[in-house]
Amino acid sequence: MHHRYDVLVVGAGGAGLMAALYAAKGDVSVACISKLYPTRSHTGAAQGGIGAALGNVQEDHWEWHMFDTVKGGDYLTDQDAAEVFAKDIIDAVYELEHMGLPFSRTPEGKIAQRKFGGHTRDFGKAAVERSCYAKDRTGHMILQTLYQQNVKAGTTFFNEFHVTDLLIEDGRCQGLVAYELSTGELHTFHAKAVILAAGGYGRVFKITSNALTLTGDLMSIYYRKGLPLEDMEFYQFHPTGLAKLGILVTEGIRGEGGILRNDSGERFMERYAPTIKDLAPRDIVSRSIITEIREGRGVGRDKDAVNIDLTHLPREVIEGKLAEITDLARTYLGMDPVKDLVPIQPTAHYAMGGIPTNLDGLCLSDGSGGTVEGLYAAGEQACVSLHGANRLGTNSLGDLVVFGRRAGIAAAKYARQVEYPDMPETGDAQRESVDLFERLRNGSGKENAAAIRKELQESMMNNVGIFRNGKDMAAQVDIIKELKARYQGVTVSDPSRRYNSELIEAMELGFMLDCAEAMTASALNRTESRGAHDREDFTERNDAEWLKHTMAYKNLNKADDVIIGYKPVALKGFTRAFEPKPRVY
Repeated sequence: MHHRYDVLVVGAGGAGLMAALYAAKGDVSVACISKLYPTRSHTGAAQGGIGAALGNVQEDHWEWHMFDTVKGGDYLTDQDAAEVFAKDIIDAVYELEHMGLPFSRTPEGKIAQRKFGGHTRDFGKAAVERSCYAKDRTGHMILQTLYQQNVKAGTTFFNEFHVTDLLIEDGRCQGLVAYELSTGELHTFHAKAVILAAGGYGRVFKITSNALTLTGDLMSIYYRKGLPLEDMEFYQFHPTGLAKLGILVTEGIRGEGGILRNDSGERFMERYAPTIKDLAPRDIVSRSIITEIREGRGVGRDKDAVNIDLTHLPREVIEGKLAEITDLARTYLGMDPVKDLVPIQPTAHYAMGGIPTNLDGLCLSDGSGGTVEGLYAAGEQACVSLHGANRLGTNSLGDLVVFGRRAGIAAAKYARQVEYPDMPETGDAQRESVDLFERLRNGSGKENAAAIRKELQESMMNNVGIFRNGKDMAAQVDIIKELKARYQGVTVSDPSRRYNSELIEAMELGFMLDCAEAMTASALNRTESRGAHDREDFTERNDAEWLKHTMAYKNLNKADDVIIGYKPVALKGFTRAFEPKPRVY
């Protein structure tokens, strides 16, 4: 089946819906392709809030937010992106309010704001209340609001479609191929512009807050074209996921006064971040928790967690502002945060790296400014280098709306100026996708996709997790090569086409292996510690050699080989020398 739209958006989370909405406002035809029904997208799991320097509760300025973003990214953040973001997010939050998003309110009726880890006033001197929130359901409310606006704008939705290939010829994107779950058919989509906004790849890890659908599909497809993935070594572990499950416990729980405690009840963050304690940036808190566990001060049967303590907070705060977290703890752990300490552990949460883009979301083909014409990306899928080496809490939702909007505007403008690109015949366009499905459905191999996926997730958690070293990551390179070789022998037991979840999961495993390959090679190559990339064998940050972005390319001439290139960091005023001394949180 063949379709034609001026602008195609892949993904219906916050970035995809914002991009689709602004493309639709640009007087072009727009379609949104999603694995899920839009309001089930993973943006709905974001709880804590969206940071913006509104100054509704106390004095705040966009320059302070920009500084916190750069510092939180350990100075690998592109500072032009941070400046655009810190300015634009203020208007974006007010725009969401005008669309009908039900933000929590101050007594005066303004958008309420609360503290969040890493957000400070006056360039790091004290914590500031900057996170705008809708109780602890902020992402859910953003999804509902933007979906309603897209329905109003006339965006066409193709739900439960899985993209299997991007059609790129002579440096221009022509469209894509997607598999329809309900019929088992492949569809070819012809477009003037395509926006990729399909989220991250957290399922490569054993313990993750990411939804089952976040398998890095479009990152892998981009990478398979010989195009680069940027800064894949930087992956954020959120310090607080429900023990064993990885389900996110919002940073807002600490913003409201939650305290991390070890097995003796000690508030251990006083030792690691004596100034802002439990509100330190996520990488610091995650490493602190793992250190407590490693040194034998963990809780639970396996001593592999610590506790979050809310028992000193008023019931109305716990039941009101933290209602979703309270419900999750009661449902999945049988614990009541009003009276019980809740066990948590770090969970793989967010990819700072991804498909490289410029400030308008246009995809980059190299580290020297080359682009892929007509192809854009936004959200966690993309790397505009806003987050650097470690994303600041609340900046993910801000990233979605700011750079989703910019990508939508740019794609619509481009689509109005060009004609449709030439399109290959349907058989040619779908050849790679057909070959992939036929191998999985009708192959003679005996390998099991679930077994390979389990080995991948466990080994990535152990070897490329919060603490890293060269020996473990070199071993992981070999493990991934072995798993990729075994993947060629995967055959599904059910050869049917309609609603074949086994087939989809087998295809997704291939995407996950690509993302893990690029990530591990990039991490092994960066011989320093920076942000979320913490190496036990190279413990210092090395600006002299490593103040640069990694660009990982798949070697199309040699299987399982990664070529590493680089891209300069965009600096604009903030340097390590600017950082307040001493460097403590």
